[in-house]
Amino acid sequence: MVKDRTVRLTAAGQARLSGELADLQTRRLPALTARIQEASQHGDVTDNGEYEELKEERATLEARIRDLEQTLERAEIIHRDAADETVGLGSKVTLRSDDGDEETWVLVSPEEANALDGTISTASPVGRAVLGCRAGDAPTVTTPGGSIVFTVLSVA
Repeated sequence: MVKDRTVRLTAAGQARLSGELADLQTRRLPALTARIQEASQHGDVTDNGEYEELKEERATLEARIRDLEQTLERAEIIHRDAADETVGLGSKVTLRSDDGDEETWVLVSPEEANALDGTISTASPVGRAVLGCRAGDAPTVTTPGGSIVFTVLSVA
């Protein structure tokens, strides 16, 4: 959880986290509150498993809301210089692994990383290895399964 430090976010990351926060506050939390109220009206809540599960879900949801609020309050939006040819926060980098597979990622802070969105954390093994690289560089990434050499094909 982010408490006292500045969080560097891309503009897209800020928008995604703001959207998630709005969805949690305006749609999911009110719906969950209504479900909890409905479950509490079904008799003795001390013996109601559904009621307890819903309360736990609400606590998790409220914790995520607090985390997002704190992250966004401490956010510093970074703007990538298009002329910068080195890999840094906000860079879109295409890599080829030593087995020939190509992947394209946008390097972002750990708070906004989401592999499903094509982003990778600068704190991840691959992210750390490619920071500061240029097209043509070939950093080695050490993983639990062994070492992998990536060639940086492009940086945008």
